[in-house]
Amino acid sequence: MKRLHVSINVTDVANSVAFYSTLFDAEPTVLKDDYAKWMLDDPRVNFAITTRERAPGHDHFGIQVEDQQELAEVFERLKKAERPVVDQGDTTCCYANSTKRWISDPDGVAWEAFMTHGDATDYADQTYVPSPELRAALK
Repeated sequence: MKRLHVSINVTDVANSVAFYSTLFDAEPTVLKDDYAKWMLDDPRVNFAITTRERAPGHDHFGIQVEDQQELAEVFERLKKAERPVVDQGDTTCCYANSTKRWISDPDGVAWEAFMTHGDATDYADQTYVPSPELRAALK
């Protein structure tokens, strides 16, 4: 089953964790000094916050899948969208190991399609999207 992914840049993780934990009536499933993630079932969303990227506000959105068949299905949809797609392959991002591709909507809003394979000890590898270089490739 697919899950919506939302990533928001915040100025203070602790304050934001307190707010979102109250809003969702749930504690984060991942909590680091610079990052927190809630894997919610109602609504079905992977909601993440971080202080690591740009100015506060939305960072990117995504579709997280649970198996290879769903990943292939979503990757096919990206191709049909007739926009540039960045195939990031296997990567580390947000303290997780994943396989992912990126696309942006006509206004430049970045979307990722990904399947997570497990936890990672680092926040990201050097090809984390949406870095400025890879954002440029999505245009």
